[in-house]
Amino acid sequence: MVEEFRYLGTTLTNQNSTSIGEEIKSRLKSGNACYNSVQKLLSSSLLSKILKIKIYRTIILPVILSGCESWSLTLREEHRLRVLRRIFGPKRDEVTGEWRKLPNEELNDLNSSPNIVRMIKWRRDGRGM
Repeated sequence: MVEEFRYLGTTLTNQNSTSIGEEIKSRLKSGNACYNSVQKLLSSSLLSKILKIKIYRTIILPVILSGCESWSLTLREEHRLRVLRRIFGPKRDEVTGEWRKLPNEELNDLNSSPNIVRMIKWRRDGRGM
């Protein structure tokens, strides 16, 4: 008898349940490992934002979204899943010259696809990708 074990990338407990918060932490940790492996590419000014988004979609996003169909997200978990901000970093305001964080709407425009939380809800509701 064990308290918990990993099966197909998901941690199951002896109560036949999963801790969604822990599962998301684990997925983000794996996503961070992927991010760190390509960080030099993503922080390079030589690559276009379009290419950086393609790298994000093909390398990082699948790792984070693995098993997301069973997740029930809280607002805190939704906030933790917004990882694009790290890729694009702050933006210099053309008028004032000051650095500022990109708002979520601007990040979504740059990404030109649904944000990660919408993608999870879409997959969970059985519509797939």
